[in-house]
Amino acid sequence: MDRVKNSFTIKNLEHLSGIKAHTIRIWEKRYNLFEPQRTESNIRMYDLENLQKLLNVTLLYNNGYKISKIAALSQHEVTENVHNLTINKTADDWSIGLFKLAMINFDQRLFTKTFNELLDQFSFREVFKNVFIPLMNELGVLWQTNSISPSHEHFITSLVKQKIHSMCEALQLQETRRNDRRFVLYLPDNEIHELGLLYLQYEVLNSGFQCVFLGQSVPIASLKNLVDIGEPITFMSYFTIEPIQEKIDAYLNTFSSEIIENIECDLWILGYQVQFIKEELPKKVRAFRSIDEVTDMLSHI
Repeated sequence: MDRVKNSFTIKNLEHLSGIKAHTIRIWEKRYNLFEPQRTESNIRMYDLENLQKLLNVTLLYNNGYKISKIAALSQHEVTENVHNLTINKTADDWSIGLFKLAMINFDQRLFTKTFNELLDQFSFREVFKNVFIPLMNELGVLWQTNSISPSHEHFITSLVKQKIHSMCEALQLQETRRNDRRFVLYLPDNEIHELGLLYLQYEVLNSGFQCVFLGQSVPIASLKNLVDIGEPITFMSYFTIEPIQEKIDAYLNTFSSEIIENIECDLWILGYQVQFIKEELPKKVRAFRSIDEVTDMLSHI
């Protein structure tokens, strides 16, 4: 069973904060900012309180505060300065650090509070692009370097998904503005990475189209049930790990012969695996390099 991570090496702190280990040691020695424990082999180990303090110190330091001034502040004063700073800063200046704190402490309240403050200043599109995407990219590195545990990653990813769902639900309550096309969003068989597709559901709904979200691991044969849906269909799929490089061209040819030739539809695809397409795309299949390209296309339909 996965155990919650509550002890961190100085390298873990470096990866989580972006502050070099050498600098952390200097701050620790010169200003007594942190109080690590020592293992029997004399390796520094830091607890959650030290990590939280470092993330707050880093936020202040990266925004012009001198480390000597930060060191002279009480813990309460550090927190107050962080709060005052976040009120006037752009999303990516402060919120990623707060989301990391929420993740490390399994603090859903802090996550929700930070998210709501972001929505007071920015659109959900801006929050996803400027905050959630960089945060998700960092999670991969943090997990690979053992700076966080899988439980941390699952916790924060689940909360991001919850917010996308809530934004989509709000749009689904609005009257559909476009009835000339319906989008069907799905992931291919054995593909489970759905975060990008979930966000695309939001963009489709925000553009006024009807949307059917099928989710993870949908075989091509199951898509044939959509034949009686009525209006023209645009299938949209996100290829992160499936279909694999050697099978992606065969997958698209099968989709074309079994679906496109029998239903009035087209297929939009994006994701990491798309770069490995070697053959010419089948008729009515379109590949995109990014979510931005898809959202731009939606705005011009």
